[in-house]
Amino acid sequence: MRWSLLEGVPEAEVRELLAIARRRRFARGEVVFHQDDPADTLHLVDKGRFAVRGIGQLGDNVMLTMLSPGDMFGELALVEGEGGRRSATVSSIDGGETLSVHRLDFDRLRRQRPETSQVLIAVLAGQVRRLSRLVGEAHYVSAEKRVRRRLLEVSGFHSPRPGEVAVKTHDPVVVPLTQDDLADLAGTSRATVNRVLRSEQDKGAVKLGRGRTEVLDAAELARRAR
Repeated sequence: MRWSLLEGVPEAEVRELLAIARRRRFARGEVVFHQDDPADTLHLVDKGRFAVRGIGQLGDNVMLTMLSPGDMFGELALVEGEGGRRSATVSSIDGGETLSVHRLDFDRLRRQRPETSQVLIAVLAGQVRRLSRLVGEAHYVSAEKRVRRRLLEVSGFHSPRPGEVAVKTHDPVVVPLTQDDLADLAGTSRATVNRVLRSEQDKGAVKLGRGRTEVLDAAELARRAR
């Protein structure tokens, strides 16, 4: 497994990081940590999928993103020190495993091998790039295209061939998310999501069900998401 946010980090330093990691297993629906819990551990997703949720303006739970093998979460725990708090709630969607790195273990490794600070720099830089992309989309990409893009991304997580880019396959993929969840991910309203999905259903790209969307033609969906 190679985590995307560690691209460019020398292999030796990645091995040093993995050597101090501890494998943790989570049952379906199990919470890894809650928002405002003490932050002390970085998690590298090795198996399964995880949902990241925050508290919305009205006090409701809002889905912020989904994570799959190759992603990571909790990286701020490595830089905030004691007193840091979790900014969101993370839970396992279908049962999963992570490699967890405690802040104290990472600090000890960094004292012994200062060059491993590159790992932390790479993680934070990767997150900045991701957030910059999402902010740019929010300003310059229509809500309709954002809905299609998020649906494609999530369908990639649920593909029968994990890791394969969704647009490369015509195999139907079931996305077990509600339209409210998709609205959260796309940063738009449920009404917009419903309108887009019904339009895509009329074109034969998706099939709607209760609390789920089946992607039938990812290539066509991707074409309209560009």
